[in-house]
Amino acid sequence: MADWRPDLSNSDKPRYLAIADVIADDISAGRLVIGDRLPPQRKLAKRLGIDFTTVARGYVEAQKRGLIESKVGQGTFVRDKPRPRRLTAALPPRPVDLSMNLPPEPDDPELIARMQAGVDYVTRDIVSLLRYQGFGGTQADKDAASSWLGRRALVPAQERVFVSPGAHPALLGILSILAKSGETVLCEAITYPGIRSIAAQLGLNLVGLPMDANGVEPQALMDVCKKLKPKAIYLNPTLQNPTTLTVPDQRRREIVAIARQFDMPIIEDDAYGFIPEHGHGHSPFAAIAPDLTWHVAGLAKCIGAGLRAAYVVVPDTRSAWPFASALRSATVMASPLTVALVTRWIEDGTADTLLRFIRAETAARQKLALEILPKDSYRADLLSFNMWVPLPAPWTRSSFVEHMRSTGIGVVASDVFVANGAPPEAVRVCIGGPTSRAQVKGALEYMAHALEESPALASAFL
Repeated sequence: MADWRPDLSNSDKPRYLAIADVIADDISAGRLVIGDRLPPQRKLAKRLGIDFTTVARGYVEAQKRGLIESKVGQGTFVRDKPRPRRLTAALPPRPVDLSMNLPPEPDDPELIARMQAGVDYVTRDIVSLLRYQGFGGTQADKDAASSWLGRRALVPAQERVFVSPGAHPALLGILSILAKSGETVLCEAITYPGIRSIAAQLGLNLVGLPMDANGVEPQALMDVCKKLKPKAIYLNPTLQNPTTLTVPDQRRREIVAIARQFDMPIIEDDAYGFIPEHGHGHSPFAAIAPDLTWHVAGLAKCIGAGLRAAYVVVPDTRSAWPFASALRSATVMASPLTVALVTRWIEDGTADTLLRFIRAETAARQKLALEILPKDSYRADLLSFNMWVPLPAPWTRSSFVEHMRSTGIGVVASDVFVANGAPPEAVRVCIGGPTSRAQVKGALEYMAHALEESPALASAFL
C-alpha cells in the first residue's frame, strides 16, 4: 500500500511508537492487509515531514511486535500471523546477549534438520554421556579434533591436543601456568575483553602494544620485551575481535623472531581462524612456531556460540601435564554431551556445512554494509561478522550505543576492548547473531543516517 499515510496527530507518544501503533490499528481495522507493501522509509519520512530516523525506528518497533517484515531488495510488508506452535514443542524463550560477537544463525530447514539429526544420534546413548569422563576427550573426540585442526594445516601429535570446555577456560589455564601475579603479559592495544578479565583475575600486568595496519608493531614489541621481560604474548591474529584485522604472514614471522629472541611463549586465540577457506587464510602461529605457541581453536565463532568447546594444542608433551592439571582443577572436564555433538557434526559433515553457511551469510551482510554505510566510515573484513566503527565528532561512544539500542543488533563501546590507556571514540557493531539479513539491513540504514548526521539532528524527532 504505497500511498499509506499514518495519522500521528492523535497520539502523545514519541513519534516512532505512534507509527508502530498506527500500523497495528490499521491492520486491525482492515486498512492494511497481509502482503501490503508499506512505503519506503525515506519516502514516508518526506511525506510526513519528519526525520528518516523516526520512521526507521517506527518500522523496527512494528517488526518487533510481529506486525511487519522486511525483505531484502523488495521492501517492508504486512506479515501473516505466525501459526501457533504445539504446546508440547514449545520451549521457554532464551535471552540473547547482544554484547557478544555472534556468528549468523542458520535458518535453512534442511541444515537445521541435519543439526537435529546429530542431536538425535548422540542422545541414543544419553545415560553414558551423563557420567564423568576421561579428561581431554575420548579417542573419537581427538580424532575429530585432528580432522578439524587439519583445516588450518595443523597436524600435532594427539598427546598435544586437548578438548576444553570453551576458549575462555583454556586461556585461563594457560595463563595460570605461564605467569604469576604481578608479572607482565602482552597483547594488542585493542584486544578481546576476555583476556582483560582473565588477567585481572590472576593479578597479571596486561600491557597493550601499539598496532598498525598489520597488527602489533615489531619495534614496540622489541622495546617492551627488553624493558618488562614479559612472560607471554596473547594474540588474536585472524579477523581480530574487535578490529577485524588479520595479521599478514610476514608480520607473524617478525613477531615469532622477537618471541624466540626473548624465549617468550605465544598464546594464539584462533577463534576466527577457520572462517577463511583453507588456502585463503594465513598460517597460524602454531604452524610457524609450534614449539613456542599455545594454540586455542574455539568452536563458538565457526560453528555456534552455545557449543562451549575448544581444541587446544600445547607446545610440547612436557606442557601437557601442567595444562591438564590447571584446566581440570578449574573445570573438571568438558561437557561430554556437547563434545559428542561436536564430534558427530565433524564426522558427518554438518560442521563444514555450518561453516560454509556462516561464510556465505557473513559475506552477504558485509556486502550490504558496503552498499549502505558511508565510505571509509568503518573497518571490516568480508568474512567478519562485526565491524569496528570510529565515530565522527561530535558523537561519543556512549551516545551512539544508546542511539542504536532499538535496532536489535549488538553495539558495544570501545572501553571493554582497550588493554590500557584512554578508549577511542569507537564502537564494535555485530551483524551476526539471531537477527535476520533484513533486520541487519534496516539497522545499517539507521546507522548510516546516524553517521551522516550529528547526534542532535539524529534524535531531534524521536
